[in-house]
Amino acid sequence: MAKANNKTLCFTCNKEKITYPCEGCSQRFCLIHLTEHQKNLSDELNHIINDYDQFKQTINEQKQNPQNDLLIKEIDQWERNSIEIIQQKAQNCREVVIQYSQTFLDDIEKKFNGLSEQIKEIHGENEFNEINLNYLRNQLIKITEELNNPTNISIKEGSQSFINEISIILLKKPTWDKWKQNAITVAGGNGQGQKLNQFNKPIGIFIDEKKNIFIADRSNYRLIEWKYNAKEGQIIVGGNEEGNPMDQLSYPGDVIVNREDHSIIIADQGNGRVIRWMNQYQQILINNIFCYGLAMDKHGFLYVSDYNKNEVRRWKMGEYNNEGVIVAGGNGIGNQLNQLNYPTFISVDEDQSVYVSDSNNHRVMKWRKDAKEGIAVAGGNDQEGNMNQLSCPHGIIIDHSGQIYVADSGNHRIMRWCEGKEEGEIVVGGNGGGNQPNQLNSPRGLCFDDEGNLYVVDDCNRRIQKFEITV
Repeated sequence: MAKANNKTLCFTCNKEKITYPCEGCSQRFCLIHLTEHQKNLSDELNHIINDYDQFKQTINEQKQNPQNDLLIKEIDQWERNSIEIIQQKAQNCREVVIQYSQTFLDDIEKKFNGLSEQIKEIHGENEFNEINLNYLRNQLIKITEELNNPTNISIKEGSQSFINEISIILLKKPTWDKWKQNAITVAGGNGQGQKLNQFNKPIGIFIDEKKNIFIADRSNYRLIEWKYNAKEGQIIVGGNEEGNPMDQLSYPGDVIVNREDHSIIIADQGNGRVIRWMNQYQQILINNIFCYGLAMDKHGFLYVSDYNKNEVRRWKMGEYNNEGVIVAGGNGIGNQLNQLNYPTFISVDEDQSVYVSDSNNHRVMKWRKDAKEGIAVAGGNDQEGNMNQLSCPHGIIIDHSGQIYVADSGNHRIMRWCEGKEEGEIVVGGNGGGNQPNQLNSPRGLCFDDEGNLYVVDDCNRRIQKFEITV
């Protein structure tokens, strides 16, 4: 009787032995050479760890002395070749580059720390192969190239008769520029009513990554989800008349969806509370607050505007049993730089600066983190329809370049402002209050989808308008 042969060739010694597979390289090794192969992989991992340690040291050195940045040296050379009149300009540019460098290095360091954790896990569990090592090596090469060759900052040099002026160009992400002026109605537009294809004073809006639209249908006391390309919406919360039990709402003003856990957070304005819905579970997050606008920053902090106390407060996720922290206003009603007058919608940028539609002051205020007062970044020049004015602003968005988009409700238009500019520009609307595709009537909430299309809550027309971005 033939004897079973379960031996195969070892990849290293090329002899027939009982072999074991390596999932990384898909080769088979005898026990002796498998151990040797694993040791070689371990040595290679240690080399990669050393490279990561050297990279960490480079980051620390650059963070400790950002003045070594090549762009800073270029600015210094330009300053030396110029005259006293441009020295202030040079200093301004230095500050922008240093701020960018710190942010840039922080971002690189975050990527590096994430990969370092993977290395620790692999090294600790002692389960890795060529695939893991190739991935780690390629990631290190990638972030090293990104560190040594930043592509999103450059010097822009102009020319004048007496000097070449420079400024700092930061290309963070593609800047959205223009939109088609005739909108598409993507929700509502069928008159005022309670049917699932109708609204009654829609206010706040949120769009998720699937382009599903969440609308605070204020005077129908409900939150509607309108699926992408659907003909009607579906009730998520409320719709059972006005009331304060957990399955009822009273004049909801705004809505956001937490992208981390997909919970829905609602400003239940008439009931003086902020609530959260997740998997049919309802929870009161904040009570006894005249809430209007909601926002959440990248760290998970929740911001709520209180139109009665004329302030904006911030809460840390999971710590809603305290009073929160005042981050804007809180000094009584008024038009001073430390005051607000009926704050409505809010937005928070990457630096945790809070932007507030200061509606009755007809301006947008920016409060930097921990600031004692804000600065007017849009409007604030009385209530009219000129390019330097706003009328009862509501919805507000800050894009990746720091540009401010605001629903200029009383002027039936969406404006874009750049901080420091005296005037804004009309993005869409501005053709008088009406119901034509190029018109709006008291716009409220604003939202962009991931492609840059602009969605506007067209309140008095009871519809959601989509203005498609032009390519």
